[in-house]
Amino acid sequence: MKFDDEPVPGYPLPILPGHTSPGRLERVLRAGAFAVTSELDPPDSADPEDVYKRARIFDGYVDAINATDGSGANCHMSSMAVCALLTRIGYAPVMQISCRDKNRIAIQGDILGGAAMGVANMLCLSGDGVQSGDHPQAKPVFDLDCMSLLEIGRTLRDEHKFQSGRKVTFAPRVFFGAAANPFVPPYEWRGDRIAKKISAGAQFLQTQYCYDVPRLKTFMKQMEDQGLLEKAFFLIGVGPLRTAKAADWMRTNVPGIHIPDSVVKRMAGAEKPAQEGRQICIDLIQEIKEIKGVSGVHVMAFRQEESVAEIIDRSGVLQGRVPWYPERDALKTETKETM
Repeated sequence: MKFDDEPVPGYPLPILPGHTSPGRLERVLRAGAFAVTSELDPPDSADPEDVYKRARIFDGYVDAINATDGSGANCHMSSMAVCALLTRIGYAPVMQISCRDKNRIAIQGDILGGAAMGVANMLCLSGDGVQSGDHPQAKPVFDLDCMSLLEIGRTLRDEHKFQSGRKVTFAPRVFFGAAANPFVPPYEWRGDRIAKKISAGAQFLQTQYCYDVPRLKTFMKQMEDQGLLEKAFFLIGVGPLRTAKAADWMRTNVPGIHIPDSVVKRMAGAEKPAQEGRQICIDLIQEIKEIKGVSGVHVMAFRQEESVAEIIDRSGVLQGRVPWYPERDALKTETKETM
């Protein structure tokens, strides 16, 4: 199957049988290819070129780019704006929607607006508490949680109506996702929560950073036993560490991060820690790829985005497949003009 045959621009686009969106990410996953997504940290800027420069780093190596929505409760350019800019030139963004900052009226409007701009993937999140960010005085909303947000999104798409019951004239064609964290207790509760998210409408799950493969294997076996592997796609979070000190700080100060002592020790003993951090990430990806039920990886390289291409290339997970990039369309145009 071709994954790059979508015209740019060209929304609305045809939806393949069994798909809910025209997006490239859904096509890749449903075709059984190992997907790669990454994360773009939105700029503290109103210059669109700042977004494009950050996206170009991933050209030819990722199937979709997440645009974070006030990650860590810190203020940046909005996820919707970043996604709107990326869709202009054919990137496949994942728009993140946080319940922290908006009520159900605004959120439903954003789902429609994002879909109208060609955003085919949306990740539904509860959102980090404002006390952890740079505006602790902000008033949190949390009118919805991620479960009710997924249900509302699915209702808009499948039943063509708002939560109020009022009809929409053209439904959003969206591939909905949610977050998962298999790496911190209570472990038994994690499986039940994932089941609820899938039941609410999650079609793909992106997990927190994985540095503990045995724990991931246990989680994926739990997903298999609960019959969830056939109901959603699991993209496992990975990322390069820069130093042992940074790794220790992350696991101590960032909620939900689990980094085993063995990983910190390996980083501490490395002559070139940043290089070792990339190698650890590569090793993890290669191990993760072999676990039953894993459909891809989500590479989160905060302030190390330039390392993503090297990590993906050296891991070999694309197996010669080249995800879409803007220059490909330029080359197609040039070829047609010279023929």
